[in-house]
Amino acid sequence: MSAGTRLWELLPRRTDVAQLRRSPRRDLLAGLTVAIVALPLALGFGVSSGLGAEAGLATAVVAGALAAVFGGSNLQVSGPTGAMTVVLVPIVAEHGPSGVLAVGLMAGVLLVALAALRAGKYMRYVPAPVVEGFTLGIACVIALQQLPDALGVAKPEGERVLVVAWRALREFAQHPNWTAVALALSVAAVMLLGARRWPKVPFSILAVIAATAVAQFAGLDGARPIGDLPSGLPAPSLAFLDLSALGSLLTPAVAVAALAALESLLSASVADGMTVGQRHDPDRELFGQGLANIAAPLFGGIPATGAIARTAVNVRTGASSRLSSFTHAVVLAVIVFTLAPLVSRIPLAALAGVLLATAVRMVEVGSLRAMARATRSDALILVLTAVATLALDLVYAVVIGLVVAGALALRAVAKQARLDQVPLDHGDHSAEEHALLAEHIVAYRIDGPLFFAAAHRFLLELAETSDVQVVILRMSRVTTVDATGALVLKDVVEKLNRRGIVVMASGIRSGQRRVLESVGALDLLRPAGREYATTPEAIRGARTHLEGAGLLPPRPARVSGTVATETEQAV
Repeated sequence: MSAGTRLWELLPRRTDVAQLRRSPRRDLLAGLTVAIVALPLALGFGVSSGLGAEAGLATAVVAGALAAVFGGSNLQVSGPTGAMTVVLVPIVAEHGPSGVLAVGLMAGVLLVALAALRAGKYMRYVPAPVVEGFTLGIACVIALQQLPDALGVAKPEGERVLVVAWRALREFAQHPNWTAVALALSVAAVMLLGARRWPKVPFSILAVIAATAVAQFAGLDGARPIGDLPSGLPAPSLAFLDLSALGSLLTPAVAVAALAALESLLSASVADGMTVGQRHDPDRELFGQGLANIAAPLFGGIPATGAIARTAVNVRTGASSRLSSFTHAVVLAVIVFTLAPLVSRIPLAALAGVLLATAVRMVEVGSLRAMARATRSDALILVLTAVATLALDLVYAVVIGLVVAGALALRAVAKQARLDQVPLDHGDHSAEEHALLAEHIVAYRIDGPLFFAAAHRFLLELAETSDVQVVILRMSRVTTVDATGALVLKDVVEKLNRRGIVVMASGIRSGQRRVLESVGALDLLRPAGREYATTPEAIRGARTHLEGAGLLPPRPARVSGTVATETEQAV
């Protein structure tokens, strides 16, 4: 299937239009509610990114509308998010606003490519401790990013959020601004306490309106406002694109695309879990987010992702189709065109309070406690991911979490691999015959995976076997074999053969033959007739070998009611 055909399949379908007709009133009301919640968040994240509140609004409108139409979830709400803001701050510091817009455009193209490659399904392989640690780290970073505005000081220079927060605290200690602190804490308190009592009331917008009114009517000097906003979206333009700088922007674009994919698919999965009968298409979601991120920079918007908090509000208010998320974008567009002068008066400290409350809400204490109590490995992955998110970079944090989780998972799987010496089956041998066989034959059973993380541990011990003539490897319980395991097995067989010990194998599965053949391990067994389907056959083969070597007497056999040796029977 060509990439063009694949992308054609990701376009909107007739079923999407049919779903819009199910409960349009409820979807319109849900969209209005989400827009009210999203407005202060869009403004706040735009300011935090360094491109200004207008960039956050443009992202919420343009990216929110396109992702609603082309995305893979009926309930996903997209726009600027705290996680993305964390990645954008150092990009702004190094490449400026035009660099951020170019990075967003490039990230959108990468997301469309990921959709064409069907990469969405790999989201399921991200372990829960990585997601929880990632979310915890983001919450801490978002909270620290708000300190300059919450304390009423100019944002200090620096790329690392810990450094900027520390410098903001020192500046506040020298020139305290208690007005900004009071506004930020009041807005955060109203949101957190009000949501406990009346969870369906949009306290974020109510608290921001109240803080703005108090700052305006009381003439508070310490309440620095957002500033002038354009009354509408700018005309689409590619003036920001500098082709000569694209090479240096590729790495941050990959980071932005990876984060957008991770957060969007995670948010869509959360929405699925909150509903019955709703399932998102991960590849189509990547496609929709790609188009949204291609278009948003043309209007001055920052990169967007699926927003977990706004998506959760959308679900809780009864949304059932993508009409609600599209309505949210339309309502925000109306606000941009009609209420820009009023929005420009909102104190930055009030927006900081909204984001502080959002950061607190992101932390699910119950989930963290459960993850920490599950296993030591889960707790370690969670802590490492959270610390890496806070101290390094979000994408690096996820990579570190995945690497550590993978290493610990391999360690756990490797521990399941065992090599046990097992007694020989009696079969039709007499007790005396069985005792003779046991003197010269030893059988080992391999359980579990025979792969790079486990093979050396026990197969090298097998190579030290001595005082026997035949080793039988029972391999029917081997779950998987990789090239490393096959090579180690071949090495062991060669070492035993050089010492005069014959190795026979039984129960090799058909799916494992290709690997064993590719490294030549089967060539040591099959040509010499030392591979058998079952263990009893291998034991009979071992007995025949011992008889030929003169270590066992020929086995008697019954012929016409008399006892004869196998040699006589053959004659």
